[in-house]
Amino acid sequence: MKRTTEKPSKPRAKAQKGSPERREPRKAPGAPATPAGAQESPAVVAFLRELDHPRKEAIVALRQIILGVSPAIREEIKWNAPSFRTTEHFATFNLRAQDRVRLILHLGAKVKDTAAKGLELADPTGLLEWLAKDRCLVTFTDGEDVQAKRAALESVLRAWLRWI
Repeated sequence: MKRTTEKPSKPRAKAQKGSPERREPRKAPGAPATPAGAQESPAVVAFLRELDHPRKEAIVALRQIILGVSPAIREEIKWNAPSFRTTEHFATFNLRAQDRVRLILHLGAKVKDTAAKGLELADPTGLLEWLAKDRCLVTFTDGEDVQAKRAALESVLRAWLRWI
């Protein structure tokens, strides 16, 4: 009888007939549906599930708004937070503050001509706080503030995507 040092393999559950091979990530009870065409990232879903932040409801609502702006938007974890991109990254959460949620709008990690020239972007509601000529900050206090600023944010995001 031949002996081996290999451990026996663990039994695996068999797939049921008609069940999908790839399962979608589970959503928290009461979580809003993902916008049609948006690409949810399992890494972002897991990040948000484990996130301990007093403004988590606002963060989840903002994520849904961003993903709903365009079906070309994808998400991932970059710079230790959910970040959004099309061809380049353009928005990243800053989750360090506990009393508010910050969303940084930028034009990716590489310096571009816009860093010196700046962007022409309409902001009739004063939503944006410019940090540089090509980078700004949008701040929300809570879920109600997110909903109050939703239309302005969607408009700004659509305009911002033209620069990407």
